[in-house]
Amino acid sequence: MPTIPEPGLPSGQETHQIREVAESFGTEADRYDRARPSYPEPLITRIAGSAPGPDVLDVGCGTGIAARQLQAAGCRVLGVDVDERMVRLARERGLEAEVAPFETWDARGRRFDAVVAGQTWHWVDPVAGAARAAEVLRPGGRLALFWNVMQPPPAVADAFAEVYRRVLPQMAAVGAAGPALEAYAVMAGKASEGIEACDAFHEPERWRDDWERTYTREEWLDALPTFGGHSRLPAEQREELLAGMGAAVDALGGRFVMPYATVTVTTTLLTTLPTTA
Repeated sequence: MPTIPEPGLPSGQETHQIREVAESFGTEADRYDRARPSYPEPLITRIAGSAPGPDVLDVGCGTGIAARQLQAAGCRVLGVDVDERMVRLARERGLEAEVAPFETWDARGRRFDAVVAGQTWHWVDPVAGAARAAEVLRPGGRLALFWNVMQPPPAVADAFAEVYRRVLPQMAAVGAAGPALEAYAVMAGKASEGIEACDAFHEPERWRDDWERTYTREEWLDALPTFGGHSRLPAEQREELLAGMGAAVDALGGRFVMPYATVTVTTTLLTTLPTTA
């Protein structure tokens, strides 16, 4: 479970350098679209209401979960994603979307009132990504980068951590409650540093939206394979993990409440860009 950003990734590398993992989510595209949580409506409303217009670019749009929420809020959304399988499903769900890494994506002169990224900016080079966002935003346009962070209650965290210790000891910290916001704070910090290095934006700020979701046993086991690194597990190990998690949820009464904190790094493009000597 991704209380630590995309567990199971090689150490010593930045997440945006591990493209093979970023491009692996399409193996579970239908499941991803079905099982991954959406984003809190107050956040979606705030983004839509604070942009200078309705045109939004969704970076790492995946299957279009955030994009569909923004469309429902009155935005015109274009998605871009590295995974053709995810883009294909997003298009089937009614989103106009293109396949490309954001850092090298050809905007063809198009400009947007907001650039957003839900659960994906850690797959983008934070400096190059911020510079690219500045190029495609209109003056005063909003950049909003957000992540859903699970905050499992102690009983849930302990039960899940025990399964990981037994089945995937290299991910033993995954179920722990404490490191979650700290780990995502590191990612948010890198995003902020990338924005500041660009010299085209106002000082970034942080938003936080707290909410919760109840998972049944079936819903949790459906979601689990979509977490970063899990789709790449050997089949036998994956089945053992699912069996262990199923037993853990059964012991919790067959369902549990998962609190979330949605953490957002956001800023707006300067209306007059600084000049260089």
